[in-house]
Amino acid sequence: MDEVTRRDFLALAAVAAGASLISKRGIGAEMKPENLTDFQAMGNVTLLHMTDSHATLLPMHYREPDSLYGVGGEAGKPPYLTGKALLDHYGFKPGSLEAHAYTHLSFAELAQQYGPMGGYAHIAALVNRVKTERPGKVLLLDGGDTIQGSATALWTQGRDMIDVVNQLGVEVFSPHWEFTYGIDKVREYFGDAEKQGVFKGDFVAQNVRDTQWREPVFKPYTVRETGGVKIGVIGQAFPYTPISHPLRFVPDLTFGIEEGRIQELVDTLRNKEKADVVVLLSHNGFSVDWKLAGRVKGIDVILGGHTHDALAQPVKVGNTLVIQSGAHGKWLSRLDLDVKDKRVRGWRYKLIPVLSKSLPSDPAMAKLIEDIRAPFKDKLSEKLAVSESLLWRRGNFNGPFDEIILDALMKHYDAQIAFSPGFRWGVSILPGQSITQEDVFTHTGLTYPNTWSRELMGAEIKHIMEDVANNLFHPDPYARQGGDMVRVGGASYAIDPRKPMGQRISNIMVAGKPLDQAKSYKTAGWASMQEMKGPPCYDVVTAYLRGQGKVKIEDRNRVQLIG
Repeated sequence: MDEVTRRDFLALAAVAAGASLISKRGIGAEMKPENLTDFQAMGNVTLLHMTDSHATLLPMHYREPDSLYGVGGEAGKPPYLTGKALLDHYGFKPGSLEAHAYTHLSFAELAQQYGPMGGYAHIAALVNRVKTERPGKVLLLDGGDTIQGSATALWTQGRDMIDVVNQLGVEVFSPHWEFTYGIDKVREYFGDAEKQGVFKGDFVAQNVRDTQWREPVFKPYTVRETGGVKIGVIGQAFPYTPISHPLRFVPDLTFGIEEGRIQELVDTLRNKEKADVVVLLSHNGFSVDWKLAGRVKGIDVILGGHTHDALAQPVKVGNTLVIQSGAHGKWLSRLDLDVKDKRVRGWRYKLIPVLSKSLPSDPAMAKLIEDIRAPFKDKLSEKLAVSESLLWRRGNFNGPFDEIILDALMKHYDAQIAFSPGFRWGVSILPGQSITQEDVFTHTGLTYPNTWSRELMGAEIKHIMEDVANNLFHPDPYARQGGDMVRVGGASYAIDPRKPMGQRISNIMVAGKPLDQAKSYKTAGWASMQEMKGPPCYDVVTAYLRGQGKVKIEDRNRVQLIG
């Protein structure tokens, strides 16, 4: 991976100067539960987009982060704004529906007021309403991370979610965590460049090729006619799938960003396919899409995923709208386009919070979900412990549910230090709420869950932390490979994201003493890239919670952010 050149830096600076968000006056009137679906239709095309649902079938709570650190020109701009800074930027009122949906502020209290969010039966009702209002003008797209993240998805190998997205009527899909079921299962569900799978729509992923012949494994794009407009949709799978997950799931496949190839496909869609609109359905993550939008010409819209960012308004980079639609089914994006003479002449956007108690439930989807869950109902609903704290995961650094996982690992292995990946998915638990078996799987339900324990030298521990920090805070977005900072148990540390590789982590303390880089420490973890024989993490966490009865996670001040 090349470092950022001076020319790249100047180009990014120019993009940043022209990529300011639409004025907060463009957000519109304050949202109320009764006006969630209000939208003044525009033009001849409506794009509906959701992403990163992580198989969350039912309404849930999902706390947005309190810590997101933007690097370089990204600092201080959406999506790297949280809490009060985010409210001030958009002009949202404290205590409003927007404040609850977009921030962590007073989360537990506002969750009681507004109720849970998401749920595919409510999403389906919302999608059907828009399709009824705009007959023949709606295209529904899913950005991936859809068939992984729940107990039922794990136990059915994602098949439950294939039935759900078919029922929802998803028309175009691009992947990431889908590959953790293995390439054969992906082909069964989604087909490939030659044949259709169980999924009824178009599965597109231009950047997945076989390593021997460099031939595309899947269709790189699709062209859909909607509202009398030809829409070309290029699929972009997560570029670092073979690095972020065990290679055994995608043997003999190569991924990557493939910026030049995207430009070729844009040109093909414009010139050969005569597309009026070009969309990139991306699982790159916001920062990669932001950079790419300034370098690839001719993309009208990037519908992005992976980083779970909920953008209240698109970021405009040149003539490209960059959109992120949140996670866990909490949001549905609606983008109306006025397309004339092969150009987008105007647009109107709303990121709709799926406030389940204020939206109807689609009966057909509700019945499908009930049938999916019925064989597992007793196991899913088993109450393991009661939480006396607000439990959440999302954010650059340790969250309280991460602490439960780390405590469970350390107790099981009698370890001094524990590591847990910085996954962004996992629902939030309110104070006084029971933690069920199902909740555990929303944080640990993956296909390589086995735990491990080994002796690691202090120098190795610091190297692991530095490596992940470089992945998270590298100045070049193209060099970031996904996820938040690795969660660390049994230790505290300081981090300065502005520093170069190998110099960000300092003052690591273990049991009140400085980490000795020449000393060996018993260390535990899970979700290794290698095959491990330890018990699955969900079993370790389940046993730990059963033994606790009640859980209270105080702020442990594990991480000191410098600068």
